[in-house]
Amino acid sequence: MGLWAKQVVPRIVDVALRTDDVARWRRRCMEGLAGVVVEPGFGSGLNVPHYPSGVTKVFAVDPSKLGQKLAAKRVAASPVEIEPVGLTGEQLPLNDDSCDAGLLTFTLCTIPDHMAALAELRRVIRPGGTLHFLEHGLADDESVQRWQHRITPIQKRVADGCHLNRSIVADIEAAGFDIEWSDARFVGRPKSAAWFTVGRAVNSA
Repeated sequence: MGLWAKQVVPRIVDVALRTDDVARWRRRCMEGLAGVVVEPGFGSGLNVPHYPSGVTKVFAVDPSKLGQKLAAKRVAASPVEIEPVGLTGEQLPLNDDSCDAGLLTFTLCTIPDHMAALAELRRVIRPGGTLHFLEHGLADDESVQRWQHRITPIQKRVADGCHLNRSIVADIEAAGFDIEWSDARFVGRPKSAAWFTVGRAVNSA
């Protein structure tokens, strides 16, 4: 990663995604989250203040050293044990069936091989465990979709690999999870980056 991706993008993301509106979406995403959780894309720890009381431990996965520094105060203030493990979602250094749940927030857009990351989540989340997700992705409006497809190559360069046009629910289902519930809508502007999808899926046996 270059200087822009290492030093600038994490700071922009930390500011842009710590608003009260996004916090409400985070809390909705984490309803029912409990037990041992694996969180690829931990970033600057913006989820930490919103972990439900039932969460006992979080395995934090993220490649950004700056993200770890930005997360330090949030981690220190949390009653939940947070253990940094691994750098990428495609290779989780965890045993099979070792987690009760997975948590993804604004993460699938950036992982280079997001389907490999979803396969890893299926491996480490126990059968019957849950995957909680809050992502931005491909809208249900064809005119917005056309812009998303046009802009994504530029977005990937300026936002450290971020895709605007991934089909969140379809990809989670394709990885073998069963969608328990989901909700999607535009949240703010520009619309190309504002189609939010929140939901929960179950790791079928």
